[in-house]
Amino acid sequence: MFEVRNLAFSYGKVPILRDVSFVVSPGEVVSVVGANGAGKTTLMNVLATLAVPDSGVVMCDGQDALERPLKYRRQIGYLPERVALYEDMTVRDYLSYRAELKGEPPRRVRRRVSEAAEMCLVTDLLRTPIARLSFGFRKRVALADAILLRPRVLLLDDFLAGLDRTMRLSMGT
Repeated sequence: MFEVRNLAFSYGKVPILRDVSFVVSPGEVVSVVGANGAGKTTLMNVLATLAVPDSGVVMCDGQDALERPLKYRRQIGYLPERVALYEDMTVRDYLSYRAELKGEPPRRVRRRVSEAAEMCLVTDLLRTPIARLSFGFRKRVALADAILLRPRVLLLDDFLAGLDRTMRLSMGT
């Protein structure tokens, strides 16, 4: 279960999120919608522990995001709106590096990379330098990164932007 209670966040003295609370049960899909500037990306950044809330609690299966951040982060996959990839690396090297960085044991890295690449339809690109990929394929690589460790919760910020029809259909959208 993913739970958010009484979350608040401000940029300086400007409140962005106020008293945000919700629960997401296993298997449930939730979409956050709102006008530009409403705080959707800020909410995603807080849920992904890239920003610290002013108050409130974020938990995944009982793991508090602030009390046990490493354990919490292993349960979360995050695809931000804008992704910075290492352009000098191949897709395989990048995904392997990211799996290791996330704490995946070395003996499982190759399998995790293969699974994620297959799910995101980039298996044929594993030897390709990221610099040579189109925006859409870079988005697929970033999605593969987000699902590398089989997260219990997947946070996707504007994830359809840049994905082609084939990838959208494979995701059931």
